[in-house]
Amino acid sequence: MTGALQSDADNEAGVRFAQEAARIASDSKAEDVVVLDLRGISPLADLFVIGTGTSARQMHATLENIREFAKSQNRRPFRVSGGSDTSWILADYVDVVIHLFDARHRSYYDLDGLWGDAPQIEWRRPEDPDGA
Repeated sequence: MTGALQSDADNEAGVRFAQEAARIASDSKAEDVVVLDLRGISPLADLFVIGTGTSARQMHATLENIREFAKSQNRRPFRVSGGSDTSWILADYVDVVIHLFDARHRSYYDLDGLWGDAPQIEWRRPEDPDGA
């Protein structure tokens, strides 16, 4: 279920999951990571997490790190697509969809532009006040 069909608690859980997935992607060296809020805009999902990988191997490692976190949250993907040499990996958690692209295909499919009216959700951790 997405959008208005979910409770506020479910919506917040989805946002927290998307934010942590974005952090994991960034920590795994994915580039240009964004979280798009599609609630009220798309019936497909509530949130997209989009990132650019530097290689198929790195993209798969990133997805595996996200899947480990998801499992710890009792979340299982409805579907995962993308082979070992893929340029686009998708993991569908129903309310949150993870998209990992290589740079060329991210530019080509331009989900950021396609869903340009969707607000972005901040996912970065607050900076340490000591700069450490």
